[in-house]
Amino acid sequence: QVQLVESGGGLVQSGESLRLSCAASGSISSIYAMAWHRQAPEKHREPVARITSDNNTNYSDSVKGRFTIPRDSAKNTVYLQMNSLKSDDTAVYYCSAEARNGTYYYISWGQGTRITVSS
Repeated sequence: QVQLVESGGGLVQSGESLRLSCAASGSISSIYAMAWHRQAPEKHREPVARITSDNNTNYSDSVKGRFTIPRDSAKNTVYLQMNSLKSDDTAVYYCSAEARNGTYYYISWGQGTRITVSS
């Protein structure tokens, strides 16, 4: 199994930047993609950004051009660099790892980290 620990959340002003970190441990070699999702108050969880093991990235339209998802393979860590933050970005952000164990596919989730953007 894969364990994930997020960090970096907090309170920021509109227009500022923030970087989240997601450190993976456990069955690292089984991971083929990692992603960030977020859940705003009274809304469903939505995908934000995803990076595959061969560095293909995808972003939701709402964050494209403002967020990036770099990673440091040596540290088994994925980041979410968030620039030009808006009040609509206020949410709990979750890291996920998509992994494969033989023919069994699964997704591991972190505990979430809260970001509040004040206008």
